[in-house]
Amino acid sequence: MSTDHYTSPSQQQKPFVLQIVGYKNSGKTTLLSLLTRKLKQAGFTVGTAKHDAHEFTMDTPGTDTWQHQEACADITAISSASRSAIISNRTEPLSALLAHMQHVDIVLVEGFKQEPYPKLVLLHNPEDEPLLQLPNIAMLATWPSFPAPVQQATPTFAINDTDAIYNGILTFLSK
Repeated sequence: MSTDHYTSPSQQQKPFVLQIVGYKNSGKTTLLSLLTRKLKQAGFTVGTAKHDAHEFTMDTPGTDTWQHQEACADITAISSASRSAIISNRTEPLSALLAHMQHVDIVLVEGFKQEPYPKLVLLHNPEDEPLLQLPNIAMLATWPSFPAPVQQATPTFAINDTDAIYNGILTFLSK
């Protein structure tokens, strides 16, 4: 494992950022969604961010904002009585995305492996071991198919033990 240590939440400014990292089909989105629900039920405000290695479509064809983007707008924003969204036609670093989330308690980030925030690393197969070299590993979650327990001082949970992972997050939030 990397010798880098995570920065405790008390040393960070709000919001607390936790990255959920793993390779494709490791369960990142499912786990992020389950943890978001648990945190919301506990009264936290939660932001999420995702790195997508592929092109994605966020706007629905035929809507006004879709027409703005079809007209080649570089950035499009929309706001209603209850929601806002920004569509930008360039890649944004995680720091720029987080700048829009200063009003929440915690941001769960899917991906952005090289960013410096505490990480929950998902280990599915032996091929996933290079992830143990990432900076700021705070917790590990392993699939039953992962060959052996990880012999480290890092808190390690079963991928399907969402309650234990949630409690691990609460431990970091209380430091």
